[in-house]
Amino acid sequence: MKTVPEISAIHDLPFPELLYRASTVHRENWDPSDIQFCTLDSIKTGACPEDCAYCPQSARYDTGLKVEPLKEVGRVLEGARAAKEAGSTRYCMGAAWREVREGAQFDAVLEMVRGVSNMGMEVCVTLGMVNEKQAIQLKDAGCKVYNHNLDSSREFYEKIITTRTYDDRLNTIQNVRSAGMEVCSGGILGMGESRDDRMHFLHELTKLEPAPESVPINQLVSVEGTPMEHAEPLPPLDFVRMIATARILFPKSRIRLSAGRTSMSDELQALAFCAGANSLFTGEKLLTTPNPGECHDHQLVETLGMRIETVPA
Repeated sequence: MKTVPEISAIHDLPFPELLYRASTVHRENWDPSDIQFCTLDSIKTGACPEDCAYCPQSARYDTGLKVEPLKEVGRVLEGARAAKEAGSTRYCMGAAWREVREGAQFDAVLEMVRGVSNMGMEVCVTLGMVNEKQAIQLKDAGCKVYNHNLDSSREFYEKIITTRTYDDRLNTIQNVRSAGMEVCSGGILGMGESRDDRMHFLHELTKLEPAPESVPINQLVSVEGTPMEHAEPLPPLDFVRMIATARILFPKSRIRLSAGRTSMSDELQALAFCAGANSLFTGEKLLTTPNPGECHDHQLVETLGMRIETVPA
């Protein structure tokens, strides 16, 4: 495990050298022409009791978001079939819950997981905090991956969230690991955090053993009504530096372009692929925020002469 100064030294390399090293690591572990398409479905939207300062789904902020109850299982499976036809190999389902509670709603989620798994897709869910028993139930139903982001450094986290601790997040990740699921854990850039916060965030991820199989790097989508509606966007090349540093630190993990792609040029996304990103969320929405959509993503991949990764035989 690298120290914070060692991570900083990688991050601060001259840009051409950083990209060269990241690209080399990427080619040693992945086919650089392949991009995995994933789709994220909001299966329960809004009315979340948490106070995450970046999130339009918090019940504490007036963002004009339409609250929607848990979707019917059939609707979710329809969405999964459509996503598979559009090239996605992983289907992620997110519910705006603080934590999973036993009962009919969790039973319905387990049914969704079984249905999507039976389609031959990788199943990922993000449902808030889970205990080990619930994690085992998800695994047994066919869930391969659980997403639970660390969001930022431990120090900065306390400035943006008060309703859940950093250790709560780490405990959920441990429960997921104990159940035998893969971990998807990353963070959000451009929330007003310092460069040092970003280095400490990456360091926290390196402390997870084993490393997360998937590391989503989100760029903040500032939403009116949230405390971060006026946050200054992260400079594009700083974003690429984070992608490249993450690739070097996590050679065998998926480095995933997540939220914020609508504000990214095709050139910036191409640079992120050169820096080691090899997965993206496609579709018209990413939970509740805009996303470029399948047509644009297919066109981008075609323009770059790359390939959409298919389900392994």
